[in-house]
Amino acid sequence: MSIRLFSPVVLFLLLVFLIGPFLIIIVASLSAGDMLAFPPQGLSLRWVTKVFTIESFRDSFAMSMFLAVFGTLASLVLGIPAAYALSRYRLPAAETVRTIVSLPIIVPGIIVGLALLRYLVVPFGFNITLALFFAHAALVLPYAVRVVSASLDNLRSDIEEAAVLLGSSRLGAFFRVVMPNIRGGILAAFILGFVTSFNQVPVSLFLSGPGVRTLPIDMLGYMETTYDPSIAALSALLAFLSIGIVFLAERFLGFSRYV
Repeated sequence: MSIRLFSPVVLFLLLVFLIGPFLIIIVASLSAGDMLAFPPQGLSLRWVTKVFTIESFRDSFAMSMFLAVFGTLASLVLGIPAAYALSRYRLPAAETVRTIVSLPIIVPGIIVGLALLRYLVVPFGFNITLALFFAHAALVLPYAVRVVSASLDNLRSDIEEAAVLLGSSRLGAFFRVVMPNIRGGILAAFILGFVTSFNQVPVSLFLSGPGVRTLPIDMLGYMETTYDPSIAALSALLAFLSIGIVFLAERFLGFSRYV
């Protein structure tokens, strides 16, 4: 087989491997039967509409959105100054700081969740929602620091210095010169943090409580008692939500021009 024929075949197999499970979930979500199965027993939209009628899904979706949006914003508020300091100044313990910031990625999430439950929630009676917020913000902080640091490393520092020499304050130069030039990195960090937080399972599993559950945890609990195609329908809707977020970022913010 020639290389010219071999390459399209490999590309096709790769696409099937990546997209195939997603297509199976979509088709299974349109099943007209009462049980999750593939191939489906007829086609119907009743399970897609049922997703919106399940109150627990609505509540847990709102909780996941709150944690993903505000947790990621909190990580950016902390991560952007940290990334700027690591990129622009010669700190004596810069590598140690980078390692500490990266710990939420290195340490398994199940350990982080258990530690927070054992040493924060149980002994001090810490509010579960607040504990979840801090945990999600800490988990996505490494993405904010690393992605923004990469954008700052690719931005010439003399551009900022020129603004200072022309009379701008250091803070003014940061907001007027640096921030507009690294907005692609900030957007990428937000998207990575949002997706990571929204789909977080191990930490949320330990920190969930009565009336406080994220959507992935609620889906796991639902599957323990019910095996209908509504789970497939919800999974397909969440996948389309992720695709829509990336599309809107590209369409209105010009994501590809900056990264």
